[in-house]
Amino acid sequence: MAGNKAVVYSKPGSVEIRDTDYPELVLKDGPGVNPLNVGRKCEHGVILKVVTTNICGSDQHMVRGRTTAPSGLILGHEITGEVIEVGRDVEFIKKGDLVSVPFNIACGRCRSCRERNTNVCLNVNPDRPGSAYGYVDMGGWVGGQSEYVMVPYADFQLLKFPDKDKAMEKILDLTMLSDIFPTGYHGAVSAGVRPGSTVYVAGAGPVGLAAAHSAQLLGAAVVIVGDLNAERLAQAKSFGCETVNLRENADLAGQIDQILGSPEVDSAIDCVGFEAHGHGKAHGEAPATVLNSIMEVTRAGGSLGIPGLYVTGDPGAVDEDSKIGTLKIRFGLGWAKSHTFVTGQTPVMKYNRDLMMAILSGRAQIAKAVNATLISLAEAPQAYQEFDRGVSLKFVIDPHGLVK
Repeated sequence: MAGNKAVVYSKPGSVEIRDTDYPELVLKDGPGVNPLNVGRKCEHGVILKVVTTNICGSDQHMVRGRTTAPSGLILGHEITGEVIEVGRDVEFIKKGDLVSVPFNIACGRCRSCRERNTNVCLNVNPDRPGSAYGYVDMGGWVGGQSEYVMVPYADFQLLKFPDKDKAMEKILDLTMLSDIFPTGYHGAVSAGVRPGSTVYVAGAGPVGLAAAHSAQLLGAAVVIVGDLNAERLAQAKSFGCETVNLRENADLAGQIDQILGSPEVDSAIDCVGFEAHGHGKAHGEAPATVLNSIMEVTRAGGSLGIPGLYVTGDPGAVDEDSKIGTLKIRFGLGWAKSHTFVTGQTPVMKYNRDLMMAILSGRAQIAKAVNATLISLAEAPQAYQEFDRGVSLKFVIDPHGLVK
């Protein structure tokens, strides 16, 4: 039987490449696997030969030690692959299909899935609604930063690319369909972005850049991206965004006013999450900063899309409240301005097929927007270190050297 190398979280600040078990159509015991999920049979699933799998900022939270992730957890929830084995109960997905895997694991049978809320499937995580591959407190489904991975509920979940050869030509774009492109797009949609609107995107990491590109696709007149990282802001500017450097100038509303002639925008998107820092040169970690600032700069009646990750357990938080996800948010301000807040995991299946067509038609240029950069599996530990230092790259792992 074939082996399987994978990217494994070992300790805070460190990942390793380890030899792991070749996947089977059953969820076995291992680091992070919920005891109630051990032994779960997945004849409705498939085994994939991973073609591309991406490093995500959400992975980085775990690697920094900012979650309760256990040592030995196999990472990776952004997966694109070729089907090499199908379970007994799989009817429509076939061997040889090239597919995108939504990062949400969803059964297709529960009330949430039937209502297209695949981000909060009720049947895949015994602890809470919603699940994901290779992620802490998400049921223990094994991650896909590996050579091979098992994917359950294949007929329901997998997005098959219609032409394998053409898909491989655009694989650096299509690999973003598993998470950050739908996540950025969901942030923009839930923030009410529409033709002619003005939008502020907090954070110029890959998800923020995806949200900015999505806002452009939705017809926004002006997209403003804010960050503390000049390199990432330069990347946002490269595809037509306005930018504000919050390290050099802490006055967000004033900088927006200089761009728009008004200190407020129609919509705002939080693509930072719980490791947010305050603004200015002497900034420190302040997890409620982004949520409070987007309420400040969004007009009355506007909407806030919040795809940025917030957690219920953060052992490295700056205070005791933040360690359990309790943040000092000016909710009264949001209430007074009649803001709409949309939070949580993105329901990837609500958007991925349309975004696939936008990529295949040439309408969307997501790989260019996020600066997709191909690496080997062996280079993943170094890439994690570079990403943690703030490089403006979206690392795409090619475990088998299949991408030209």
